[in-house]
Amino acid sequence: MAERSQYVTLGVGEELLAAPVSRVQEILDMRPIARLPQAPAHLLGMIDVRGQGVPVLDLRLTLGMGGAADTENTRIVVLSISGEAGEAILGLRADRVFEVTVLDSDSLDPPPVAHAGWSGHCIRGIGRRNGQFVTVLDLDRLLGDATTFASQAA
Repeated sequence: MAERSQYVTLGVGEELLAAPVSRVQEILDMRPIARLPQAPAHLLGMIDVRGQGVPVLDLRLTLGMGGAADTENTRIVVLSISGEAGEAILGLRADRVFEVTVLDSDSLDPPPVAHAGWSGHCIRGIGRRNGQFVTVLDLDRLLGDATTFASQAA
């Protein structure tokens, strides 16, 4: 039997999102983030991860959602991303992290075609977990432009 893809499921607002576990390096409790002058709103700043400066992006703001205050469930997911500037390590602030899991099916549905001006380019596909929709993110497309900053910060 073929091994099924595993995902880390994340919560942002009421949405259930997923990232391939192969891209996740670690999950951290929220910690102080060093702010950067004149950074875009979704770039929260930098954290230190074992001596390496890692930029942290707010997933809510990156997805075009409103910001939210940190809670006891807020986490930073440290990810490996491929972009125009090459490989980079980024932190992604999420409202909560649920679990490492497999989805109900090996195949993902394509992003819906709902509006001519919306491409769903940052969505790898739509899956289901226990009957609930799970949006699987295309991390490279969603965060790839941030690799330029991450490679300069390293």
